Amino acid sequence: MNRSIKKVAVLGSGIMGSRIACHFANIGVEVLLLDIVPKELNAAEQAKGLTLEHPAVRNRIVNEAFQNTLKSTPASLYSPKFASRVKLGNFDDNLAEIKNYDWVLEAIVERLDIKRSLFEKVDALRKPGTLITSNTSGIPIHLMSEGRSDDFQQHFCGTHFFNPPRYLRLFEVIPGPKTETQILDFLLHYGDLFLGKTTVLCKDTPGFIANRLGIHALVETIRIAAEMGLTVEEVDKLTGPVVGRPKSGTFRLSDVVGLDTTVNVCNNLVQMPHDESRAAFELPPIMAKLMENKWLGDKTGQGFYKKTKDEKGKTVILALDLATLEYKPSVKVKFATLEGTKTIDDLKKRFCVLLKGTDKAGEFYRRTFASGFRYASNRIPEISDELYRIDQAICAGFGWEMGLFATWDAIGVQKMVEIMESLDAKPAQWVYDMLAAGNESFYKLQNGQKLYYDIPSQSYKAIPGQEAFIILENKSQNIIWKNAGASIYDLGDGIAGVEFHSKMNTFGAEVVEGLNRAYAVAEKDFRGLVVGNDSNEAFSAGANLAMLFMFAIEQDYEEINMMIAQFQQTMMRARYSSIPVVTAAHSLALGGGCELNLHADKVVAHAETYMGLVELGVGLIPAGGGTKEMALRCSDLYQAGDPELNILQSAFMNIAQAKVSTSAQEAVEMNYIKADRDQIVLNRSRLIAEAKQAAIDLAENGYTQPKHRTDIKVQGKTGIALFKAGIGSMRMANYITEHDAKIADKLAYVICGGDLSYPQNVTEQYLLDLEREAFLSLTGEKKTMARMQGLLTGGKPPRN
Repeated sequence: MNRSIKKVAVLGSGIMGSRIACHFANIGVEVLLLDIVPKELNAAEQAKGLTLEHPAVRNRIVNEAFQNTLKSTPASLYSPKFASRVKLGNFDDNLAEIKNYDWVLEAIVERLDIKRSLFEKVDALRKPGTLITSNTSGIPIHLMSEGRSDDFQQHFCGTHFFNPPRYLRLFEVIPGPKTETQILDFLLHYGDLFLGKTTVLCKDTPGFIANRLGIHALVETIRIAAEMGLTVEEVDKLTGPVVGRPKSGTFRLSDVVGLDTTVNVCNNLVQMPHDESRAAFELPPIMAKLMENKWLGDKTGQGFYKKTKDEKGKTVILALDLATLEYKPSVKVKFATLEGTKTIDDLKKRFCVLLKGTDKAGEFYRRTFASGFRYASNRIPEISDELYRIDQAICAGFGWEMGLFATWDAIGVQKMVEIMESLDAKPAQWVYDMLAAGNESFYKLQNGQKLYYDIPSQSYKAIPGQEAFIILENKSQNIIWKNAGASIYDLGDGIAGVEFHSKMNTFGAEVVEGLNRAYAVAEKDFRGLVVGNDSNEAFSAGANLAMLFMFAIEQDYEEINMMIAQFQQTMMRARYSSIPVVTAAHSLALGGGCELNLHADKVVAHAETYMGLVELGVGLIPAGGGTKEMALRCSDLYQAGDPELNILQSAFMNIAQAKVSTSAQEAVEMNYIKADRDQIVLNRSRLIAEAKQAAIDLAENGYTQPKHRTDIKVQGKTGIALFKAGIGSMRMANYITEHDAKIADKLAYVICGGDLSYPQNVTEQYLLDLEREAFLSLTGEKKTMARMQGLLTGGKPPRN
């Protein structure tokens, strides 16, 4: 059946239901969001003289829930205007409308009796063949569909999103007893391609995959921390980015999720009679005590951490003392083991150092890793027949860079088994069988393809679906040139790729050299170039500020001038190469990272791309062609009858406020990404493959090298006067500092084309020269240098 999803009905408007509705709206789907009708009036409704039959009252619950979601941060919508794609209603008045919808998704309270009652109504109203799924995180799928029609059961399964649905990439699909295979295949494909998720097929077991492993890891970590006398801050430092996990660590994660949520999952999992480690889900005393005190985390204002104000009104973060249950000021954490990893950027290499630690940190890692690996090995085949699904689920659901089995590989399977045996935490027998057969790892690379160890066949098999992705880490044999800052790949089909390796993929000398080499290599031997990387941190966070600061301190302005001129030429070459250049933008694309995208022939951006020209924050203006490019784009968009120059003002304010888009969609609205030319991709894993295809399409459609622009209309004195008036008003009202005003004046001068007596056309090189001159003059300002130094040393520039 050729199935398409144009309309989705979400039943239940709580935190998950409303946010799931928003994510469907993000991808252009029409959504119906329903919830129950209130049983009594609230005080405000009584004061207005309303009755229970009034439409505003009947939809009060869904209206309030949806509005709360729209106000929450981080935002659930790519753009506020997408809220219009969601229609609100209630179960009594609007449930019959589901007959017009392609997919009915239930996200109500986690009570089986209530879910079954709702499904009985849905079964009677839905159109045969309609998808019907539940977002349950714990109730067995087979119990919910009992007693329903055959057609209902054939089209019913679990589709478990993780919160928040827009940002967390996991989409677990859990079949019921009668779910048709084609339905599962469709949902796995739809979740991947349209929802942008890592789709994982799960078995109908308690907690499915991610929660089963993730909550086990969280509770065991808290238990071991209490036994070892570690502090809340120490554990969060040990379980954060140093091991490739979110900076929230363990205790902060619990506060964000809500301790009650974790406890509810534990209470379900501890009842599993067949789980040899079910006692691990018994609440540690500290968790039980916090539940008793109702210290649930952010939702109650305190949990393992608590925010308060000091006598000056400044926010202070307090951490809970696990022994005394008193809150104390959070302190900086230091372990010798962690110090030993500071110079190790490769996460895989870091694990061996961490496990060898002779201090408390080393012991903590050995104990927690041994417990986690043992538990994961024993869950096969109970929760999954394939180990790669466990890794995919834990990474996508909890934001880990590496899954359990991949981490075990990095340490060394045999080496870790010996550690586990010493801690009386032996893994499952199949691990010993694997090693005995001469297989030393759970994964291996073969011909650029990642293979996983298949337990039943005792052989390695390809991970399904990876043919749709290009993972540069797996393409090391395709590297044709590299230096310390960049690698150039042969991506196949006549397309080259260049990847940066610097911290946050910033532009230093090696990266600029690598990018220019990539242009030359692609022009000579290929038909297109893709600029992208596999980093989770940044496409590129901009220029290497440390190098610029060093030259500024030494007042080596000739060197700065040469550096900026070379950088401008490197950016311009992205547009004026003889082959198409496509960028695969994602996460952070700031400053120079934004400028490279502005000059590419096409941007293929992940939906979660945060793009902006942020140089004013450190006392500079964009000078890698960014200011020039926004003047050019405004020139192309000028409409007759716009004496207020609204388009130019919008571009000016975006740069002057160092505004960063909160999504690729907002980058379109800011004119950094072009809706009629560029492309937004939902699934981060598909990004480089989609960029490669875009480069192929441009080449095959007869790519012609563009000519330098000489027709950029700038406003000259007219525009400068307009901006100076606004800058002066903001300075008088103390909204900006004197130095802010000076920088903004420079920006206005450049974006308006300089001190021209009337609006006229100029060339790109003319604007680039203005950019460079303004940038150079600002590097000589003491207050600009103070801002750069503040960012480099403390992570935050002063407002001077």
